[in-house]
Amino acid sequence: MNVMDSRATSALLYLDGVHVSFDGFHAINNLSLALEPGEMRAIIGPNGAGKTTMMDIITGKTKPDEGTVLFDGVTDLTRLDETHIAELGIGRKFQKPTVFESQTIEDNLLLALNVDHSVKGTLFWRESKGETERIERVLETIRLTEARNRLAGSLSHGQKQWLEIGMLLAQDPKLLLVDEPVAGMTDVETHQTAELLKAINKEKTVMVVEHDMTFVRELGVKVTCLHEGTVLAEGTIDQVSSNERVIEVYLGR
Repeated sequence: MNVMDSRATSALLYLDGVHVSFDGFHAINNLSLALEPGEMRAIIGPNGAGKTTMMDIITGKTKPDEGTVLFDGVTDLTRLDETHIAELGIGRKFQKPTVFESQTIEDNLLLALNVDHSVKGTLFWRESKGETERIERVLETIRLTEARNRLAGSLSHGQKQWLEIGMLLAQDPKLLLVDEPVAGMTDVETHQTAELLKAINKEKTVMVVEHDMTFVRELGVKVTCLHEGTVLAEGTIDQVSSNERVIEVYLGR
């Protein structure tokens, strides 16, 4: 396969003809998708549609049986391991927050920023001015500046999700993959999370997997509906939610 694909040069993330099967089950079946630099895309679809597997493929956790997965138009992600892919600038936030509960918010961000996780690296590490500024910006973005010295364990569920998004931002990725960010949130937190992701999207490319259609509507971005490992429909939330097949397999339950 030629690593450079003329059609893919403008897309930050480009998947074409991707297949993955586990024990004969086609989890991803001829999946094609392109995300432009600076875009935010919402991914919806029923359970088992392949949303998590797609994220696993993008981050290198799962290798596709066939197909093209390019980042920045040139890098073939199927040839790289998870660490290399993370270093390229692809960050993933899982559904369940994994913050360090007994550390402060600020220390959580510093831990995320400090890439040398060896004991020596951690003990002798000092913040540089640039890193201090980045932490300030992240705290502002995730609206936790006032709470910076609180223990992460004392935060609400919603705030923990924001802190974890902040921990990703501290690493300054180009592409953020965010998995069901508003699951279990209050209406107010859900609204604030939409605002937060819109603010992040001014500087970053974002892919959001979500079931909450009110939240997806509030994001106001292009929506891709997956079903049985392939793209069933794509367009605005109104176009996708009025699609007969989407109603049949997903919304009309």
